[in-house]
Amino acid sequence: MKYIDEFQNPELARRLFDEIRATVTRPWALMEVCGGQTHTIIRHGIDQLLPDEVELIHGPGCPVCVTPLEVIDKALEIAARPDVIFCSFGDMLRVPGSDRDLFQVRGEGGDVRVVYSPLDALKIARQNPDREVVFFGVGFETTAPPNAMTVYQARKLGIRNFSLLVSHVRVPPAIEAIMTSPSCRVQAFLAAGHVCSVMGMGEYPELAERFKVPIVVTGFEPLDILEGIRRAVGQLERGEHTVDNAYPRAVRPEGNPAAQAMLADVFEVTDRSWRGIGTIPASGWRLSERYRDYDAEHRFAVDGITTCEPAACRSGEVLQGLIKPNECPSFGTTCTPRTPLGATMVSSEGACAAYYLYRRLGVTPTPLEASPVV
Repeated sequence: MKYIDEFQNPELARRLFDEIRATVTRPWALMEVCGGQTHTIIRHGIDQLLPDEVELIHGPGCPVCVTPLEVIDKALEIAARPDVIFCSFGDMLRVPGSDRDLFQVRGEGGDVRVVYSPLDALKIARQNPDREVVFFGVGFETTAPPNAMTVYQARKLGIRNFSLLVSHVRVPPAIEAIMTSPSCRVQAFLAAGHVCSVMGMGEYPELAERFKVPIVVTGFEPLDILEGIRRAVGQLERGEHTVDNAYPRAVRPEGNPAAQAMLADVFEVTDRSWRGIGTIPASGWRLSERYRDYDAEHRFAVDGITTCEPAACRSGEVLQGLIKPNECPSFGTTCTPRTPLGATMVSSEGACAAYYLYRRLGVTPTPLEASPVV
């Protein structure tokens, strides 16, 4: 199947591994930004098959994982109200709040529904004019445009019983926060191709130049990631630091102007708190003033919530790339997908979930034991 088989070809993968081995002469640390890339890397054992000099650091590119505990608790409070139909993508239902999750709210009688598009939630609002319908808008630049369009449609159609609980974050400020951290070891980035397909590449050259780091825009199949690593290692070895598009079949330098225009109309940039990391300036969006009536936080006045992360959960360090998931004492013991302490264990893009699913439970196998690229 085109774009599936051809980007999982074992022989081409071996050639890329050989090129990387032939190029690298010293240790380098690369961060893949996206959680989807992390799952591909762990599933196929790419990190284990690379030469020892190339280390992959897992970044905070899982939008569910970085949604702050305070916002989760706000979602739980809103979802528990009898006049509310609370809609969300399925990966948010198991994310733990301070004392429960959305599954538990549903089990206690809350009307919590899984939808596959924010427009599904808008349809539910039209079908239930006597109920308040809230959609949990979580994600990076990739999911923000359809959520913005849904609010735009609600306002255009005069649907007043729909609102959006917003927790959207932006990648470039996160890269800046990582690079300015005293504990930063990252020397190059694999940027998320789907984010750049929306926003383009315009924000990255300044970051690459200021921090002297290569940024390679990369896809999500094994060969996409290996090609991104090859290009990043090549730049590092040559002492270069430019933005390189290794995903041209999906990413144009200018991105998607129509999606960007929708974002600019509906949202405005704001500071955002990232779970396990803290507040990053200008790293998120909120509804702009003209759409503020559709902001669930304002509509339901869910302010004054105080939270405290579980002391045993080290997901914040995982999200910052300071430790690998299996270096957390709770990993696989008191923290599992059935009993998660943090979102990184339950999200489909979480690093802890990837390590658990693909059995990275402690001892790292030799390359011959690692999962083949298939």
